[in-house]
Amino acid sequence: MKKTLLGTTALVSAGLIAGPALASDPLTVTVGGTVTAGFYVIDADDIGATSFNDTKVAVVARNIDIKAEGTLDNGMVAGVLATMSLGDDWNNNLNNNDAVFRELFAYLEGGFGRFEIGGTDGAAFKMHYTSPWFVPGNGLDSANILNATTIATYGFRHSTFSLMAADANKVTYFTPRFAGFQLGLSFTPEVSFNGPNSAANLALSVNGAQIEEVIEVALNYAGSFGGVDLGVDGFYVTGDGPSATSSDPEEIGFGANVGFAGFTLGGSWYQSEDLGPVSAAIASTAGYEEEVWTVGLSYATGPWTVGVAYLSDENTSNGGFNEELESWQVGGGYNLGSGVDVGLDLQLTEQDVGGLSVDSQSAGLVLSVSF
Repeated sequence: MKKTLLGTTALVSAGLIAGPALASDPLTVTVGGTVTAGFYVIDADDIGATSFNDTKVAVVARNIDIKAEGTLDNGMVAGVLATMSLGDDWNNNLNNNDAVFRELFAYLEGGFGRFEIGGTDGAAFKMHYTSPWFVPGNGLDSANILNATTIATYGFRHSTFSLMAADANKVTYFTPRFAGFQLGLSFTPEVSFNGPNSAANLALSVNGAQIEEVIEVALNYAGSFGGVDLGVDGFYVTGDGPSATSSDPEEIGFGANVGFAGFTLGGSWYQSEDLGPVSAAIASTAGYEEEVWTVGLSYATGPWTVGVAYLSDENTSNGGFNEELESWQVGGGYNLGSGVDVGLDLQLTEQDVGGLSVDSQSAGLVLSVSF
């Protein structure tokens, strides 16, 4: 991936790096990222008197990274990563397409492992395996672009990744990898803090107002056997819910990838209790559970990649409540060189909520540029 070097002095002036670098040489600063854009033709069912546009242009720029990293005199690696997004994470124009820092954290790495502190995803998220992405800049699990209407009562997360603490400020420790195994631990004091503290966030947090004291435990394995690459993970996440809900949300998940001769077979399973799709606790008396699983197969040869993936998402609660979503993705991409990829993205989504069934199909041409 092509990187753009910036002067460390300039970033010190901007406040992204504080104080002198504790290394024999200044920290090296790079800027990189990916912008994905697609033009889609869509056929979606009407919901009552509401109909939906039959074309769409989607633009996603969730990972514009500014990274400062250097090796200290004692051999340890220290750095800062600031990740910007254009608009909000879900491409809904909630931030008027302003550039915002989605992640900002510092890290220290050495023979002891890796320590991270700041606003970033936790160990459960970063160590997870799932179904492969084969369309440039887009996949089915935690899709960047999903052409589906939303009729769910609680909302579908469409992801097997841990999102309870998301990018909230936390501390994380990753052990060194031993015989292919690695353990990750994260602790998040409370989920509403993200990135640098603003003037309004300099005071102490009130107990019981948000999900608090989120603990993540994740374990994964990565290795190769006779030309077969294997990755497996499992995680458990729990937190204290707000006083108003009297609930302690939980997440559990597993994932695996197997690669051989250009093929990648991957899948994952996730379940949560008393947790809404986006870091919101649901009262334990509701008996709310969400289960998501996905499986996919991709094949890569030379500049070409093709694949197919399936995802199922089901919400249940007391009283026999049930709502389901199923999604398919078929497509592929071609690498033109220098981080530029073009692709075809075919999506099919069906939702069943309270006896109402809604389908949407779409076909899109995608351009993804990494720099």
